[in-house]
Amino acid sequence: MSSKQMGAAEWTMLIALSILWGGSFFFNGILVKTLPPFTIVTGRVLFAAIALNLFVRATGQAMPRDGKSWAAFFGMGILNNMIPFCLIVWGQTHIASGLASILNATTPLFAVVVAHLLTTDEKMTANRLVGVVVGFAGVAYMIGFKALGDLGSNLLAQLAVLGAAVSYSLAGIWGRRFRRMGMAPLIPAAGQVTASTVLMLPIALIADHPWTLAMPSAETWLALLGLALLSTAIAYVLFFRILATAGATNLMLVTFLIPVSAILLGAAVLGEHLEGRNLVGMALIAIGLAAIDGRLLSFGKKRIA
Repeated sequence: MSSKQMGAAEWTMLIALSILWGGSFFFNGILVKTLPPFTIVTGRVLFAAIALNLFVRATGQAMPRDGKSWAAFFGMGILNNMIPFCLIVWGQTHIASGLASILNATTPLFAVVVAHLLTTDEKMTANRLVGVVVGFAGVAYMIGFKALGDLGSNLLAQLAVLGAAVSYSLAGIWGRRFRRMGMAPLIPAAGQVTASTVLMLPIALIADHPWTLAMPSAETWLALLGLALLSTAIAYVLFFRILATAGATNLMLVTFLIPVSAILLGAAVLGEHLEGRNLVGMALIAIGLAAIDGRLLSFGKKRIA
């Protein structure tokens, strides 16, 4: 997971990915009002899987059939889709989409710790340690110490989204194997959502009984398709392309940009607003990410020089 210098193409893809993933919090904000969480997640990965598998065939490619590849797909589906999607959607039934996106922005902070423990080439450095400390301080300040004395649904929802961030950080390390396996970005993107569909479909059928739900409105269908096609299918093709060309460390910086997209969408369309401590917490998380990336310290050294 070596960090590489990103060019204009990688930064463009990273910004595009942040918008697509920021939109997922907006779409979830609409869907949680009418659909249960497991149904939302299943619909998301099902329609994404259909679209991506059709695109694989249309481009003349073929999905691998060997057990090693599908074991990797299922592992990625669990870490990158099944666990975080369920936790985030459930969390958004209790907290606003903007706050959920800020909590999700802690992914690189967890990734620094996970990478130190699980890899040989991404050990903790001084600037990363500073970033982790500042970032977690931002999370604590944003949630509020008062919340620790009240283990209610809001705190549990916040912890659920933080759990999703941990799962995403593990997925970033797991996903490095696809480049070593020589797969084009489209293949693992299609493979992971296909595996996620296989895992999620029986859960949704048993837990949500979707056939008993009222027929979704046009707004609900549009939000679900937007979530599946834009924030999942297209987003994960970009995800694996950036992972292959820029590396996992740079890819994780996308979560620094996601809250801006989600907050703007949530405020403009859903009428949501954030408290002052949320904005201060986001600023601290941003400083933490900048320290992890090294840009903050290198900028300071240049100014001193």
